[in-house]
Amino acid sequence: MIVLPKVTHAADAGISAANILSRLREVHSIGKHSIHITASIGISTYPEHGEDPETLIKYADTAMYHAKERGRDNYQFFSPNMGVPAAERQSLEGQLRYALERQELLLYYQPKINLQTGAVTSVEALICWQHRKRGLLLPQQSLSIAEDSGMIITIGEWVLGEACRQTREWLEGGLVAVPVAVNISSLEFRNEHFLEGVREALKNYSLDPGYLELELTETALMRHVESASSTLGNLKDIGVRRAIDDFGTGYSSLSYLTRLAIDALKIDRSFVQNIICRSDDAVIVSAVISMGKNLKHRVIAEGVETPEQLAFLRAHGCDEGQGYYFSQPVTAARFAKFLETQCQQVFVN
Repeated sequence: MIVLPKVTHAADAGISAANILSRLREVHSIGKHSIHITASIGISTYPEHGEDPETLIKYADTAMYHAKERGRDNYQFFSPNMGVPAAERQSLEGQLRYALERQELLLYYQPKINLQTGAVTSVEALICWQHRKRGLLLPQQSLSIAEDSGMIITIGEWVLGEACRQTREWLEGGLVAVPVAVNISSLEFRNEHFLEGVREALKNYSLDPGYLELELTETALMRHVESASSTLGNLKDIGVRRAIDDFGTGYSSLSYLTRLAIDALKIDRSFVQNIICRSDDAVIVSAVISMGKNLKHRVIAEGVETPEQLAFLRAHGCDEGQGYYFSQPVTAARFAKFLETQCQQVFVN
């Protein structure tokens, strides 16, 4: 927080913020490392936005979140029309810090289905937040807050451990358990203790590495291709399965697919939703399926919701599907029941 007590015009605060951003963008050397830093700055002014420190700090914080939403590495002045959503986000961030210790976080599970046989092939673990006042908050409502605040590292460690613990429980309960997939954020993947955390989670629950699959977005992988390639290679050596999530929405550079040790491609739901009504999306999905097969990768379609989408994917040889057509995300107990039936009833041949 920076206080500018002698500013004559509000615009001068913007000039100061621009200078700060400019200096931060310069390359900073720490030891042998070159560090690149950016910032998101929010500005509030007295007395226009408030007459006490608490109000001015709150509104500057609100403007800072608005700067993040506008792509980061910029500054924004507070305005009343940005107050409600940003203030709500700020409130949720404060509450999320205590959600783990209050045991408010839980995992829901959504199965992936073999599109030819109807068998459950694996399951994706999705983090939900059982908020005391707002009820059940879905991943998209809390994960971006966790990433922006840096809490995603701690929360991600819990998700990984909980997914392994639950899989061990299913196995000990006599179920024919399937691999569990966990989404890994870019921050987690780049963390220096990431591999150690994966090994520890598997060891703590005596879980065979083949029961764990890690899903990473192509954007996260492409930010640091060389280090990503090394980490994926280490995961392969451990025996953990590796998938690219939301394929087609990031950099979409095909050259890296032959360089990265991955097992599966997940076609983003935005393409699957429109394969019946938009020929361009149908062509893209068909091409990804064909490419994945040629590269010996499993191809999984996200967001399958209708019989027509299922028929298209089966006709084009897609390996697996996931979506509300088969099952919405459910609790661990309900997924155990789902495993027992093996989802054979979902297909009408």
